[in-house]
Amino acid sequence: MNIDKTLKNNKTELLSYFRDRASEFLTNIKQKYSETQSDKRARAINECLNETKNKLITTVLQQAEKENWTHQEKLECLLMITYCNIIVMIESRNSVRLYEYMDFSRRVGELWDPFCKLCFYYPVNDVSLFVPPLFSEVKKKLTDEIVDYINKLNITPEEKEELRKYYDKVWSLVTSGEIQLELDLHFVSQGQKFVVDFKSGFGSNEKGNTNRLLLVASIYKNLSESYKCLLFVRAEENNSYFNTLKNSGIWDAYSGSEAYDKIREYSGYNLKSWIEANMDWANDFKPETIAHFQDLNLLQYLLW
Repeated sequence: MNIDKTLKNNKTELLSYFRDRASEFLTNIKQKYSETQSDKRARAINECLNETKNKLITTVLQQAEKENWTHQEKLECLLMITYCNIIVMIESRNSVRLYEYMDFSRRVGELWDPFCKLCFYYPVNDVSLFVPPLFSEVKKKLTDEIVDYINKLNITPEEKEELRKYYDKVWSLVTSGEIQLELDLHFVSQGQKFVVDFKSGFGSNEKGNTNRLLLVASIYKNLSESYKCLLFVRAEENNSYFNTLKNSGIWDAYSGSEAYDKIREYSGYNLKSWIEANMDWANDFKPETIAHFQDLNLLQYLLW
């Protein structure tokens, strides 16, 4: 297989490449694990195909650097590689352990997040990533500020000590451990820092996750640096949990086509247009895979 700019249009060749690799891997995997070990077979084939994809992407990036490809040419090659890998991963996993609706819908959602993030890892616009702060660092900074403020108050040393104790009690109420401030994506655009959470959709039992997101966004909003919190949701229709975040005043929440519009605005690439032009689940999967999905009405979850 030639590694050049035309790879972005070579869906057929890429699918054939990944399928040949999958066939080789499955021969060894089936010898290693019996039919009763379908979980291990599924995990093994996913790991093998992801490793193959990563090696191919490394080769493409090296070639792109050598030949000075444009940002868009590089990104479009990576999108096509990733999509074809997803097709063959799902096919191969289904061949060793048939998908049911719960694990299939969850898997499709898991794959959407990293696919979208390619637009920010290899952006057309001037976008850069940053490492999010640790909660321990944030807590120490806020604590130092409060202690410094208390020490400057015109009150007795005993009263200052009492205030510091009450402050410690407040922290103990907020959390019994560390709060994870790392979300799915963190990038800088035009000097503004953004933190992003991707979700496939909101289920009926998302109260805990919604409260966590509200807490994390509240912390970011109270830091001295300026952060904006973005929520990108794949599903067009959502429930009250999504609306709670959207109306919170601390999350800018977008779903469906609005989410793709924002991805384009910040990354500089029209991902939705690429999806419409290149993704054809019904015809790209093998006939036996599609037949199983149709029998279980699983195609409804492939709406990207």
